[in-house]
Amino acid sequence: MPRPTTKDELLTASAMEYDKLLGVLAGFPASQRDDIGWSAPIEDQSQNPRDVLTHLHAWHLMAIEWCTIGDAGGTPQVPGPGRTWRETPAINAEIWQRYASTTYAEALELLAGSHRDVTTLISAHSNEQLFTGGVYPWTRSTTLGAYFVSSTSAHYQWGVKTLRAIARMGMRPR
Repeated sequence: MPRPTTKDELLTASAMEYDKLLGVLAGFPASQRDDIGWSAPIEDQSQNPRDVLTHLHAWHLMAIEWCTIGDAGGTPQVPGPGRTWRETPAINAEIWQRYASTTYAEALELLAGSHRDVTTLISAHSNEQLFTGGVYPWTRSTTLGAYFVSSTSAHYQWGVKTLRAIARMGMRPR
């Protein structure tokens, strides 16, 4: 599916990719979804379904915060206070650490809630607010919609790919 460039495309892609993610999750045996003591030997910090869910949830929260601050006329610090995009691996490591004791059930609930919240926030903006450059100075050379694409549909595609790699490699006790 091409990268969304309108509000309707974004909402459709986000819903479709989220459903794909849930479908892949359903293919994992309950014992491997529910036990945080399992991981797959893949070259990614997200080595079990819970890790993938909490990663997606945390990036939802960041996008929601950036948008909320920007909508209030502020300038959010993207990707975080004193951080640069080059520090994304360190940010992801911090996310992994923050949610290391979260259960699969908790992670699934967190993701469902933040997916709903980010979808509501997208819906509250016009197509122009989302995909016209320069509407929000804090987004610089990109658009608000691009941030939402990255934190929803595109990120769900990463989640599906990572979950499939985990399933292929097989889960093993940590």
